[in-house]
Amino acid sequence: MSIRWPRRLTPTYLSQIIRTQKNPIKALHIFNEAKSRYPNYCHNGPVYATMINILGTSGRLTEMRDVIEQMREDSCECKDSVFVSVIKTYANAGQVDEAMSLYKTIPQFNCVNWTESFNTILQIMVNENRLEMAHHLFVESSCGWEVRSRVRALNLLMYALCQKSRSDLALQLFQEMDYQSCYPNRDSYAILMKGLCQDRRLHEATHLLYSMFWRISQKGNGEDIVVYRTLLDALCDAGKLEEAVEILGKILRKGLKAPKRCYNHPDLGRFLDGKHIESAKHVIHEALIKGSIPSLASYNAMSVDLYTEGKIDEADKVIMEMQDRGFRPTHSILEAKVAALCKVSKVNEAIKVIEEDMVKVNCLPTARVYNILLKSLYNVGNSMTVLESLNKMSNKVGSAGDRDTYGMLLEMLCGEKRYVEASQLLEKMSIKSYWPSTNSYNSVIKGLCSLGRQYEAVMWLEDMMSQGKLPETSVWNSLASLFCNSEKIKVSSQTFSRLSGL
Repeated sequence: MSIRWPRRLTPTYLSQIIRTQKNPIKALHIFNEAKSRYPNYCHNGPVYATMINILGTSGRLTEMRDVIEQMREDSCECKDSVFVSVIKTYANAGQVDEAMSLYKTIPQFNCVNWTESFNTILQIMVNENRLEMAHHLFVESSCGWEVRSRVRALNLLMYALCQKSRSDLALQLFQEMDYQSCYPNRDSYAILMKGLCQDRRLHEATHLLYSMFWRISQKGNGEDIVVYRTLLDALCDAGKLEEAVEILGKILRKGLKAPKRCYNHPDLGRFLDGKHIESAKHVIHEALIKGSIPSLASYNAMSVDLYTEGKIDEADKVIMEMQDRGFRPTHSILEAKVAALCKVSKVNEAIKVIEEDMVKVNCLPTARVYNILLKSLYNVGNSMTVLESLNKMSNKVGSAGDRDTYGMLLEMLCGEKRYVEASQLLEKMSIKSYWPSTNSYNSVIKGLCSLGRQYEAVMWLEDMMSQGKLPETSVWNSLASLFCNSEKIKVSSQTFSRLSGL
């Protein structure tokens, strides 16, 4: 396909040209050719970001690295988001050290704020269990003006320590936030409270609660209900029901600013034998919900937290109560419900939430919801159920999936040897310019050959090669076996003549 070059080239126009290219190497050639065709033309940050994204998503990491180096030499202004994307690309490819090397070179680029890059690489270090490296990274990077906020980074470090059952160190870090000129947010309290309770440091957890009253709960925010519940549940688990009731009263008065009619403490006397702890917790949860000033934030926080813990029935009751109070479930609530149902393999119920409950409250199902569904079903073998739902919702509300959604679904279909459906899905992906990986192409083509569907196999082979992707040897072997059939020799010669021209 020939390029129609304009009389005067702009970075925006060049971005549009390279986005339309199926072959990332062809797009790179056009990108590099622009400067030689237009001596006065200069790439800017957005066009570099487009080219880097194209190469990254297609797995051309060597070429991507060259373009990044070119961007550094050009010294054009670039955004933090470019580095975030590349760091994630390296991490997903298993090249964590390469991601760290790139982060350390950011000061050499014309980028004035790399807060998100800092948080992204720190998150990767935590996920990779490289806590010592994460600590060094924080010490080196957190004091510069380029990192605008350190609260999220400190929360990440506290989370990592709590995961290692070192909530004592996380508490020290929390106490030093003031010296870092940071103000702890709700996530800070939630992370530390959960860590302290898991380590059975209930005395420190109780004092953390009291500090929360005067630091972030002065106006009685309903979202704080999740933090309160963590401590109350831990006290119940430790058999300290009377103390839990006492602290519940303080929470209602000082934390949630509940009206006086809600100050009556629930009667937990019948649970003091310790045999019905879960029932006691349920009573306390109800008191928290009814004691807080009704708000979408409190219902949202409580129900999402319950779904995350797998307490589906209890979370459903919270939803019923919020609807009785005139509130409608939010997207985050229904997304959490889908995730909870998927964890217990209730696929049909999860799809019903997507197709009925979300539509009922005008929450359009997003790619993220379908990705949650697919990840939970990856080894279960329910790809057709998800495909039908995706098609139904796409027809109702437009695109309901993204590149990752379709990519995962394609892999699942191939894994279940549903190659005809995989070929049909590839057609939809082509329309959306969601180009699959080389491995997915190889699987579909070989599968179609095994079914004797030569025309579709060759069509996807041509499509694959037009993107600069090379099929593996086994694909050629499958095609050769298919076309060596005596009845197809004539067709074979025509086909290979076409392929030789690619």
